[in-house]
Amino acid sequence: MAKTYGNFINGEWTTSATKKTFANYNPARNTEVVSEFQDSNAVDGSAALAAAEAALSAWSKLLPPKRADFLRKAADILARRRDEAADILTREEGKNIGEARGEIDRSVGLLRFYAGQWLGLSGETIPSFMDGRFLYTLRAPLGVVALVSPWNFPSAIPVWKSAPALLCGNTVVLKPSPLAPQSAAIIAEVYAEAGIPAGVFNLVTGAGNEIGEAVVSDQRVRGISFTGSRETGKAIMRKNADRLIRIALEMGGKNPMVIMPDADMTRAVEDTVTGAFWAAGHKCTATSRAIVLEKCYDEFVEKVVARTKGLRVGDGMDPKTEICPVIDDKQCKKIEACIAQAKSDGAKCLVGGERLSGGIYDHGCYISPAVFTDFKLDSKFAQDEIFGPVLGVIKVKDLDEAIAVANKTEYGLASGICTRDIKAGLEFARRSDAGMIHVNSPTAGVELQAPFGGCKDSTSGSREMGTSALDFYSQTKTIYVDA
Repeated sequence: MAKTYGNFINGEWTTSATKKTFANYNPARNTEVVSEFQDSNAVDGSAALAAAEAALSAWSKLLPPKRADFLRKAADILARRRDEAADILTREEGKNIGEARGEIDRSVGLLRFYAGQWLGLSGETIPSFMDGRFLYTLRAPLGVVALVSPWNFPSAIPVWKSAPALLCGNTVVLKPSPLAPQSAAIIAEVYAEAGIPAGVFNLVTGAGNEIGEAVVSDQRVRGISFTGSRETGKAIMRKNADRLIRIALEMGGKNPMVIMPDADMTRAVEDTVTGAFWAAGHKCTATSRAIVLEKCYDEFVEKVVARTKGLRVGDGMDPKTEICPVIDDKQCKKIEACIAQAKSDGAKCLVGGERLSGGIYDHGCYISPAVFTDFKLDSKFAQDEIFGPVLGVIKVKDLDEAIAVANKTEYGLASGICTRDIKAGLEFARRSDAGMIHVNSPTAGVELQAPFGGCKDSTSGSREMGTSALDFYSQTKTIYVDA
């Protein structure tokens, strides 16, 4: 029987005011209920925010190394639960078990990284023009922060938002996606076992928009970190424009990989396929467009199609699976509609792009990875984030045209280039309108100690991860002390 989770408010698991729950389904077997969660409303959101507000004073006064101790304990607890947490992640989100274990390892690493960053919360002493004056700065928390996380990285993103927020002395209300909430619930369990005081970290769940709306619009919230669609991110920004609170938005990408003629073609194909199709393309950093110079275009297309045909699509719990199921039927239909529209507009599908059937495929949402060519650069297919296992290949004459095409989108999260020419790689990095640039590595690969974020419509506000997160979750005070 599936476990039913409550909301985690003020250190306790509580039933929603609605008395209703919703099911968390397995994408590989869409009739299998993994767990049940509270279908919360504004009353639950208010209770969580009240708990966070009440806990703020004591938590913010706790010295940073003491707050760091809780993160360190949480890391050890999650590391102990690694296999269990990875199994749950695969069952609720779909990604293959190897990637799920890697995500839990990243979550552990994030907790340990931020536990070690308490020294980074120091201020600075500044020479004064005035005799007898001591001038210095210190960091202070924002207050209560609302975190809204997506389903595609249901463990890592809640951690990379909450860990720096907690270290900086803020109290937290986390609202995870209803499509994969159990991984976030495990994080709540881990924090509780680590001994974080009641009300410092709170979790509320909901299947509709009401709970998310209630949390991000409440006057008690002094900071919002959101990862999700561009439309929702902009709505959050508009709703809070008059309040001038701290807001960070991560909203997707349309990420290019440029293939130069001098590239190691086997490596270029593998990096492109990995970036485009792993986790069913459910990554905001996934490679959506391969921009290939004409001298190597035919060779690249032939090899990328052959590699795509050989990919194994299946249940993420099968260690041989390379391409996992799409998260749910709604997302599957969205991807299918994008594919159908591209074909209708004259694009050529060289392989894949079909909803698979027969055997296990009848029990989940499986789409064969697709490679397209001959589409218009101003089409929706070329401009919109698809968030599925779909790659478009574009032919260009030279590096200048490749960069122009790569930048021809409203997004600017990640980009990449495959080349043996370091000058070309550095030139691309300088001119690419993206926040994260890869030279000879997949666009979907990031490291936890480095800033995460993009340009243009991909990101608004501060970077996540790395030490940049400390800047978002804290504010500087300048203090003048005269004798």
